Amino acid sequence: MATAYGPDTRDHQRSGGGFGDHPPVKHFFPAALRAPVAGRTWREFAYLLLSLPIGIVLFAFSICLTTLGVGMLITFLGVPILAGTLAMCRGFGAMERARARGLLKLDVAAPAPARGRTGGLMPWMGAMLKSGASWRHLLYTLLHMPWTLFAFPVAVTFWSVGWTAFTYPLWRWVFPAYAGRGGIQLYSDRAHEIRLDSFVEVALTSAFGLVVVLVTPWVIRGLVSVDRVMVAGLLGPSRLATRVSELESDRGVVVDTAAADLRRIERDLHDGAQARLVALAMDLGLAKEKLTDDPDAAARMVDEAHGEVKVALQELRDLARGIHPAVLTDRGLDAALSAIASRCTVPVTVEVDLASRPAQAIEGIAYFTVSELLQNVSKHARATHASVDVWRAADRLLLQVTDDGRGGADASSGSGLAGLTERLDAVDGVLVVDSPQGGPTRITAELPWRG
Repeated sequence: MATAYGPDTRDHQRSGGGFGDHPPVKHFFPAALRAPVAGRTWREFAYLLLSLPIGIVLFAFSICLTTLGVGMLITFLGVPILAGTLAMCRGFGAMERARARGLLKLDVAAPAPARGRTGGLMPWMGAMLKSGASWRHLLYTLLHMPWTLFAFPVAVTFWSVGWTAFTYPLWRWVFPAYAGRGGIQLYSDRAHEIRLDSFVEVALTSAFGLVVVLVTPWVIRGLVSVDRVMVAGLLGPSRLATRVSELESDRGVVVDTAAADLRRIERDLHDGAQARLVALAMDLGLAKEKLTDDPDAAARMVDEAHGEVKVALQELRDLARGIHPAVLTDRGLDAALSAIASRCTVPVTVEVDLASRPAQAIEGIAYFTVSELLQNVSKHARATHASVDVWRAADRLLLQVTDDGRGGADASSGSGLAGLTERLDAVDGVLVVDSPQGGPTRITAELPWRG
């Protein structure tokens, strides 16, 4: 995600705004005047025009074959007919998803295919009949046609009446006989006939047509919004299946992250504290041997070993802090993030505005996210100042790390930001990077509160 955040990001989040709100592109004409000739309007109108013939064909095939299959259930033939009908409806669904993708710009994922536990025709038919997605596809073909019988004439009527009336001056010029000799008769009775002058007639007709033309795009969008709901709700994977897939993916990320953390701890112990302790044991052994022959040298070696003990203890403290710092457990994010900021190579301003503490797991992820981001500031940003802001918006925990460095940070380049993105995604979080070349860099993370 590459949403850019301006200086008012925090205020926007406090007021309930969410991620993904893009600033509108400025145009010379307002949207209401651009809508009749916008590409979106014509694509959606084409979608409604195609929906009627397609809906009739899908309905005819589905209702006939479904009725035949249900009627033949008294024999074995009904089962393969129904399974074949559902498979055909899945094919229709693939076509409709492609049409929605091309004309409505609606990208709906295909549901999982129906597969039996073993190969063969009978397991396949059983899986097809048990598949909820297959029955939703059938329901789509049955519901789509009645809706198109309403949406098609409404869209065509608004479009044709609007453009015909709006271009009425052109019709008068091309077909002068159509206009008559005295204007259009608006009202008459036995005694009087009220006629408008030709100019007034043209003006009123064109004005009426313009109003209809301007309203038509919004009518069309309202109609296709129903189609969007039907396509997304009936032709895509179910919410349960989607959520299960997300949880499986998140579980894999969590497992990989935990394994990477264990490998990091093992490597740090092996290369750091363990190596120092081995060297310390060897030095103490040599000092013990020299204790009687050369007490001064033994004293110097013991003194050096004492220094090594202090270094090893500091490395163990740093390692323990990397696993889960005690200050975070005891005093919360404010004190823990302040401790991180004090170790950063550039001055860091920390502001934590939390009335209560989030869930312990979320608090830990927020801590390590800020820690990783400040490490990036120290190593790569070439900044002179950085700031950390943490606050709560509704049921989300927001944190933002800003620096005045050289910029150019990119989460898609496979750097540490990509790992942070995966870690946050595993808990339904979001990481947004705004880092143009030349700076400044603003990285915003959103986490569920769950406290």
